[in-house]
Amino acid sequence: MTTEGHTRRAARALAHLGEVDPALAVLGLWCRHRDGDGMTRTAGEVITYSPDFTILGLPEQVGLVAHHILHVALRHSARQAALQERLGDSFDPTLFGLAADGIINDTLILAGHAIPRPAVTLTDLLAQAGLPEPTPIAALEKWDADRLAMALHSDPKRAQRLRDWAKSRGFAEDLAAGDLQDDAKPQSASDWRNQMLRAMEAGRKAGQGIGRLGAILADLAPAATPWEVHLRRLLALALTDRPQTSWRRPSGAWVARMAEAERHGSPAPVYEPGRQRQTHRPRIVIGLDTSSSIDPQTLRLFTAEAEAITRRTGAEAHLLLFDEVVFDTLRLDPDGWSALGSTPLRTGGGTDYHDLFARAVQLRPSALVVLTDLDAPLPPPPGIPLIWAVPRDCPTPDHGRVIRIGEI
Repeated sequence: MTTEGHTRRAARALAHLGEVDPALAVLGLWCRHRDGDGMTRTAGEVITYSPDFTILGLPEQVGLVAHHILHVALRHSARQAALQERLGDSFDPTLFGLAADGIINDTLILAGHAIPRPAVTLTDLLAQAGLPEPTPIAALEKWDADRLAMALHSDPKRAQRLRDWAKSRGFAEDLAAGDLQDDAKPQSASDWRNQMLRAMEAGRKAGQGIGRLGAILADLAPAATPWEVHLRRLLALALTDRPQTSWRRPSGAWVARMAEAERHGSPAPVYEPGRQRQTHRPRIVIGLDTSSSIDPQTLRLFTAEAEAITRRTGAEAHLLLFDEVVFDTLRLDPDGWSALGSTPLRTGGGTDYHDLFARAVQLRPSALVVLTDLDAPLPPPPGIPLIWAVPRDCPTPDHGRVIRIGEI
């Protein structure tokens, strides 16, 4: 693949990039470069260069090309679209753009590239968000774009403060969640992962550019599976209607042997029960610990996923709000889900799981899901499928399946 004939504006910068950063030069070959109107931007695998690109000096041109090549190689467009699907109406592309740009810009600065001003750096962004790291390397080791964007979305006041800060810094979104019109087939996530590995190895051997930083970049290996997917699988498994043993219905094999015995006058075989599907509607109980430190965004994602699962499976859902005892219950039929967001929650106090388990067992659910921080002694297992949905920093309980929820 070559970039010749795709862009005239960036041709000189792309040629010079091969001299100063072998890793980015290799990755640039897999991007699609176009000249266009408006600002320089990335959409999927297409980088479109604005008329103003030619005004920049060569070092700034190289830095800007490198910035957008990393947007493509790190699949920021696709990851932005995935996060938008998770967060729905609460998603803000500005916050994802800040996270992605901050990570890329600090990476390029450490690699010795010049980046056009104004520019958002990861260390400045984290300081403004109240999540400071001592050095750019420490920040790049800890944060990938998905986790950072989720953290920026989690607090509405912080999110608004960051929007105002971005506006004051002249930040402009240069990332679109999809491809521009193009006939070429996009590369898959595994294709880009392989390209990144080869490119970083080339840069490491050359001893220059971003290849020297590959081992520290958390954004090279972001979390592959959001916690909602794990929760969805466990709940779907628990709510699947499986045939149960029924003494009212003989097994097919017993019926055949019985007919054979009658035909030949031999002794009747021992009765074998058959299996039949349950006739009652599957039921899920959700225990919400109102004393725990579950942020509103995580609670919103959790309830949205639980609602989607129960709607798809036709399950009956019951919400038990508890601290030391269960103080409120809500059956989450269609109207109940819509009213959940306006239900005031009693907060504070201690945590005790005994009353929750007892009340849940009485409902005979297919599964009990407890959203909590596990800050209390655990009672014996309740005798029903149990799923703990806990923050990332909680200890692992002795029984039940665990889903760690939070930023990713």
